[in-house]
Amino acid sequence: MTAGIIAENIYELMSIETTVATFEARGLTDVEVAKRRRQYGENVLTPPQRASLWALYLDKYRDPIIRILLIAAAISLIFSFLDGDFLETLGIFLAIILATTIGFYFERDAAKKFNVLTTLGEEQPVKVIREGKITTVARKEVVVDDIMVIEVGDEIPADGELLQSADLQIDESSLTGEPIVTKHADISKADEECTYPANKVLRSTMVMNGSGMARVTAVGDDTEIGRVANKATELTAVKTPLNLQLDKLAKLISKVGFTVAISAFFIFLLHDILTQAVWHTDNYARIIETVLRYFMMSVTLIVMAVPEGLPMAVTLSLALNMRRMLKSNNLVRKLHACETMGAVTVICTDKTGTLTQNKMQVAEMQRFNNSDMLNNAIALNTTAHLEVSSDDNETTEKGIGNPTEIALLLWLKRNEQDYKQLREDGNIENQLPFSTERKYMVTVATVANQRFLFVKGAPETVINLCSLSEKDREGVTNLLRRYQDRAMRTLAFAFKPLLQETKDGCEGCEELLQDLHLQAVAAISDPLREDVPAAVKECLNAGIEVKMVTGDTAATAIEIARQIGIWDLSTPDEAQITGPDFAALSDEEAYERVKVLQVMSRARPTDKQRLVNLLQKRGEVVAVTGDGTNDAPALNHAHVGLSLGSGTSVAKEASDITLLDDSFRSIERAVMWGRSLYNNIRRFLFFQLVVNLTALLLVLGGAVIGTEMPLTVTQILWVNLIMDTFAAMALASLPPSREVMNEKPRQQTEAIISSAMTKGIAFCGVFFFVLLFALLVYLKNSGAVGIDTHELTVFFTAFVMLQFWNLFNAKTLYSQHSTFRRLFADRGLLLVLLLIFTGQWLIVTFGGKMFRTVPLSVHEWFIITIATSGVLWVGEFWRLIKRKACR
Repeated sequence: MTAGIIAENIYELMSIETTVATFEARGLTDVEVAKRRRQYGENVLTPPQRASLWALYLDKYRDPIIRILLIAAAISLIFSFLDGDFLETLGIFLAIILATTIGFYFERDAAKKFNVLTTLGEEQPVKVIREGKITTVARKEVVVDDIMVIEVGDEIPADGELLQSADLQIDESSLTGEPIVTKHADISKADEECTYPANKVLRSTMVMNGSGMARVTAVGDDTEIGRVANKATELTAVKTPLNLQLDKLAKLISKVGFTVAISAFFIFLLHDILTQAVWHTDNYARIIETVLRYFMMSVTLIVMAVPEGLPMAVTLSLALNMRRMLKSNNLVRKLHACETMGAVTVICTDKTGTLTQNKMQVAEMQRFNNSDMLNNAIALNTTAHLEVSSDDNETTEKGIGNPTEIALLLWLKRNEQDYKQLREDGNIENQLPFSTERKYMVTVATVANQRFLFVKGAPETVINLCSLSEKDREGVTNLLRRYQDRAMRTLAFAFKPLLQETKDGCEGCEELLQDLHLQAVAAISDPLREDVPAAVKECLNAGIEVKMVTGDTAATAIEIARQIGIWDLSTPDEAQITGPDFAALSDEEAYERVKVLQVMSRARPTDKQRLVNLLQKRGEVVAVTGDGTNDAPALNHAHVGLSLGSGTSVAKEASDITLLDDSFRSIERAVMWGRSLYNNIRRFLFFQLVVNLTALLLVLGGAVIGTEMPLTVTQILWVNLIMDTFAAMALASLPPSREVMNEKPRQQTEAIISSAMTKGIAFCGVFFFVLLFALLVYLKNSGAVGIDTHELTVFFTAFVMLQFWNLFNAKTLYSQHSTFRRLFADRGLLLVLLLIFTGQWLIVTFGGKMFRTVPLSVHEWFIITIATSGVLWVGEFWRLIKRKACR
């Protein structure tokens, strides 16, 4: 019965056949369809051009550290041909290939999940008139000049111009953010506030009420949504904060590495010239050999200065967090987006779907004395209905029709009233559908053998049709004002028993609309998600500004802003602006205004994108949330675009992260993950640069005292590549800490290695060098023939075990907690420590000539392990002092 109400009461006045004849809209013939398709193309949005797999893989080689490694590998390759030893070169290339391949794999894996999420339904059937008959074709087969037949629940397949409309209301939120817009075939009835002409219907918008017919004017990429989609895929020059910081770090490392290498080359060469007699002979072969030896030492120093494990460490950290964030409903499409969320200083969020439930509900229903027939009035005086669908043993209920009317039916259900049974018990005789001119809907129906006239509409209009005392009228007016101050939509219900027969159905019932009895006033709203205020408060406490950008009215926007905690009585008037007013500001005025702006209402796609660009110009790191095609340009231009899982495919394509649960709480969690990840990357940097500095000083120190190179290139690669990769996994696997949400966002100009980190790296590196250099001198002087392979193995093992224990200190960087706090919860760290220890034992025991090692006894292992553990205890003592100082 519910499905038939729409057809009976709307098409009763104007049937399809009559309409076709009136507008001479006989539709296209098959020949004309083929001609239009050749001329204008298919009704398909061109998907964004996807890079080939090779292009995606090669893109990973743009990393600045990878480029330095490629230079080092090229130099090493040249010398490998000279001395016939390719092991060092192979190790460097292995580091490069592993780092780039891991990043490529995880991004491709996310892309596959995303492609499944954004599959377009181009096969969706739509109704058109062809050769005088209504027929169904796939959406992609619609052509220009087709006549579309649109009804409640339909998705408009293409842009068109209305030929006929009957109380037609369209949800244009996918393009404008405005849920309900009234459309008219008669352009003179246009609403001045509408974003698009009133006689135009647009692809991907939804019919919420009424019906109509429209002639297709544009298909595919020529539609409005097609043009917005193209802007959403424009290439942008926005670089993430981590990229900027790694660029600076790469330049710093390359400068330091090359400076040390060149200085060492000339210092040692000059020292050799001054102290060795061979330079005063004609033994040119020996001289060339000496020059090449010092040059190879310089290349080794460069390899040591460059943290080979850094690209892989960053990639592993991002990839592991990418997987973990998926469990918290964040589908990350681009690796660096994981970390960039931690640097965000401003979140520009839309309202519907992210802050609110995107589901209109009856917040309050104020009944009056004449409310006995209210349930019948709601069930009968409507064109909406509910559909029940089952999926994977889960039953869901979806409303078809106007969202306000759907909210009323759901209110009946919550009050244990079956609207279908009420409709079956009643008999609808006539209906006068809602129109923007009348601002009410009328239904004449028989209930329990009594005929009634039910009216539902704008309270100001309905109240004027009711017989109320001045006192009652004033009370209702105050009630409405309270609801409207809370940005709620209001609806009034009235009825009247009919004692005489009506004439000509509802079209002639206007004279009966007097002396009605007021039944109730409903306050309807799109309620906030329960977790939003707490999540927003977390972001504000973390120093992140939250700005709301919505297509809704200013009053509604401000009320929602008040409820989520970004607006109060002290907020200045300048903190709110409408889209048209924002567009009218000059660039200079807008640049200053965005600093204080909190709420933008009636926003259009260009307004949101301009806001994002101006905030970035002010040095902010901007995250944008959105679910509609209108949000796509801003999502694309933001540092991090956050689309909703329920959003349009265009919005998802333009974003970096998709929130699978559409929740603001997921954004807050993403910020926490991002900040924790950044700290983990800095912890790894601290760990590896201490290793590199120690090794660098040891090579220079070993050369000064004239020993054989204390660490071979193969040993250095084990420490820098494999061992540091394990360390990266250990530190990346550390769980996120809520403590990071008490910090302020970092500045984009901030160096990834802070001054405190620099001091710590220098202190630890020099301290380790002093210990190891003393050991090296002791080993050199303890033997009769200098230092042998066994002593060098002891030295190598001591070097690795110092770093082993220092990993505990790195874990607690940016924290004053003891390293043993929740140690057994960090299972990844414990596993990695076991792998490092086992790997070192295997290399020492079986490495042989490749690693220049010989097996050590259990006693030697015990002494080395206990002696080097002092690094951990010194760190624990220092953290204890800091904790007491803070207390």
